[in-house]
Amino acid sequence: MARLTKKQKEAAAKIEKGRIYSVEEASALIKEITNTKFDASIDLAVRLGVDPRKANQMVRGVVSLPHGTGKDVKVLALVTPDKEAEAKEAGADYVGLDEYLDKIKSGWTDVDVIITMPSVMGKLGPLGRVLGPRGLMPNPKTGTVTMDVAKAVTEVKAGKIDFKVDKTGIVHAAIGKASFSADKIAGNANELLQTLMKLKPTTAKGTYVKSIFMSSTMSPSVAVDPKIG
Repeated sequence: MARLTKKQKEAAAKIEKGRIYSVEEASALIKEITNTKFDASIDLAVRLGVDPRKANQMVRGVVSLPHGTGKDVKVLALVTPDKEAEAKEAGADYVGLDEYLDKIKSGWTDVDVIITMPSVMGKLGPLGRVLGPRGLMPNPKTGTVTMDVAKAVTEVKAGKIDFKVDKTGIVHAAIGKASFSADKIAGNANELLQTLMKLKPTTAKGTYVKSIFMSSTMSPSVAVDPKIG
């Protein structure tokens, strides 16, 4: 078992054993126990009482974090020439079509989000093996396949993220940075949690939100009260 560093021991000592914190308390504590030299990412892990193997219990959605992600999201807009200008004006980092499809075929995936149009999706199908495992395949359900390209780019740049329950029933999402105020971290966390509540499958039985843990890059995790109002 790896030995804890002095800073890791100090951080762990600040977390009360067995205590469940409110979102606001956890947001303040996570800032206190984050000691990285870089601006660490703040993450939320929510265990849901669903069976992701059943299509009617798959939880997937999008949320616009009120305070953004704190990350400079690199956006590729795969669009036809008539949509290029609006994509560029909205702030897309890369705009084009065939030249970027060729780059992706060659293994290039240096972007965070790909936004495209319904008419282009046919060309993206063969690239599923490259884009799928990296979570980059555009999807109408997450708003990344749309005719309103400018709106989609603007929303992603402003802090819109998509999330999906994994095969173990957990939703992982980055909700901000350690440089955020505790209020902003809590605001983003609550927005995500409220969105998850709205997406509760009618077929899910028993406790829906089983546990919530907040952590930052390399910090211990803090247990958050799973009772969401």
